[in-house]
Amino acid sequence: MSTLKMERTFSADPATVFSFLTQPQNILKWWGPEGMTVPEHNLDFSKPGKWMSVMVNAEGGRYKVTGEVIKVDPPRSVELTWGWHDENDARGHESHVRLEVEPSANGGAVFRLIHSDLPDDESAANHNEGWTSALRKLERLLS
Repeated sequence: MSTLKMERTFSADPATVFSFLTQPQNILKWWGPEGMTVPEHNLDFSKPGKWMSVMVNAEGGRYKVTGEVIKVDPPRSVELTWGWHDENDARGHESHVRLEVEPSANGGAVFRLIHSDLPDDESAANHNEGWTSALRKLERLLS
């Protein structure tokens, strides 16, 4: 199994960053790689429970991912499961995502994303590309 770790530092305070990771109206502003829309979703990471999103690219390709929020520790962390669906809507391999926020020395926030239990290095590389693109949107929102 592979693990992907990413870190960003934001000038926004930890509570604001945490709200962008957990509140549906804020998640939708950065969720998914650049160029994707999210026409179908249940993205509320503020409490335990099931979640889903369907991302659509410019060519009309649909990418469904679902999971369950398993732990929320405001304003420090959120943990959730993650599984892509295939063209027949069958859910595939389950991995885990942990989003962490802590105060930075300058009054802002340090954000960490840990995506673990990915099936192999290729999957980790693909997720790195997708998360990097999504986090560029989040950086623009929080700068």
